Amino acid sequence: MASFGWKRKIGEKVSKATWQQFEAEAADDTGQEDEDDTWVHAAKRRKEVLLEDCVRKSKQLKEEGANLAENSRYREAIRKWDEALQLTPEDATLYEMKSQVLMALHEMFPAVHAAEMAIQRNPRSWDAWQTLGRAQLGLGEIALAIRSFQVSLHIFPMNPEVWKEDLSWARKLHEHKKKAAKTKAMQALAKEATREPIPDYDFESDEIVAVCAAIAEKEKALSEAKSVVIVSASGAVETVTEKENCATPPDDTVFIRAR
Repeated sequence: MASFGWKRKIGEKVSKATWQQFEAEAADDTGQEDEDDTWVHAAKRRKEVLLEDCVRKSKQLKEEGANLAENSRYREAIRKWDEALQLTPEDATLYEMKSQVLMALHEMFPAVHAAEMAIQRNPRSWDAWQTLGRAQLGLGEIALAIRSFQVSLHIFPMNPEVWKEDLSWARKLHEHKKKAAKTKAMQALAKEATREPIPDYDFESDEIVAVCAAIAEKEKALSEAKSVVIVSASGAVETVTEKENCATPPDDTVFIRAR
């Protein structure tokens, strides 16, 4: 009878050389992963450094533009800020300052657009809303300007400049505009009321018929007779009235004939 022996586990007979090879390959894989992590970290760091450089350069351009604007060199300031916006396009303060300078140049449509861009990037910027209201006033949009000033005060209620100057002035303009429109409407109504009505003539009355008949007779009498001015060769001038049916042509002594 055959006897049973203990079964060895699979892999128990693996040689020491094979096991060492497996460990070396595992170590190589770990090293590869470490290299990948290092490359990703380096790439992130380069990106962070690039962003920091952009922010630093944008800040420098912003300050240069502010100095130019203080010296009334508005066009140069706008060019500086446009360069800064290429580096940091989400900077709301750049758009807000640009809007102020555009208003100083009396370019109201671009000023409104720049202020709106600032608000899109930072809706909580009370100074951007204030600048937008001032640009809207420059366009004559008084109602829109009042709303912008109110939003600015809602964000920063303790701002005396918006409350005492901007909003107060916009409300005065609004009241003046309402009074002017009301006065104009009243004047138009008064003019319409005092306008004389067109008389209603009776063109079939006896008086009108008689006047028309008299005018017709007069025109008929004038058309039957013609006045002719005759200047002879000797220089004598003679006015002759002739009938259309019996008109006699002048003789050979006529030099000029003028009607």
